[in-house]
Amino acid sequence: MDTRQDELRRDLDATLQARKELGKEYEDELVDSFMRRLDARLDARVERSVAKRLDDEPRSEHRGHPRRSGFGKRSNTGLAVTSLVIGVPLTAIAGSPESGGFAGLVVCWAGIVGVNLAAALGELRNRGGRGERSPRSDDWD
Repeated sequence: MDTRQDELRRDLDATLQARKELGKEYEDELVDSFMRRLDARLDARVERSVAKRLDDEPRSEHRGHPRRSGFGKRSNTGLAVTSLVIGVPLTAIAGSPESGGFAGLVVCWAGIVGVNLAAALGELRNRGGRGERSPRSDDWD
């Protein structure tokens, strides 16, 4: 076992010993105290791990930001898909006569379009407005 596990085992043993000495009426307080110490250790460990990952992560050439990866790398596809998925039930709700009918539909979809438009404009602003194209195959041009 490494020293951290030894220290954790000693803390647990001390908590159990204190419970034996103090009796069952202090059990909740002892367990809470042990869990707070365990949480603090886990938090510190996660913070060290995140800091290490951030230090090791490669930086992009533009403005020192970390490289983005994953689903929304080239565009706001995730936001668009989410908007459509949420838009279907919102259309049913907003289109009902109790919710405003056609006026409700217009307001609902204007909001969805507005959110997507704001996200697209923010993406352009983050790119510097230079209209950078993402690398794609020239087969479709």
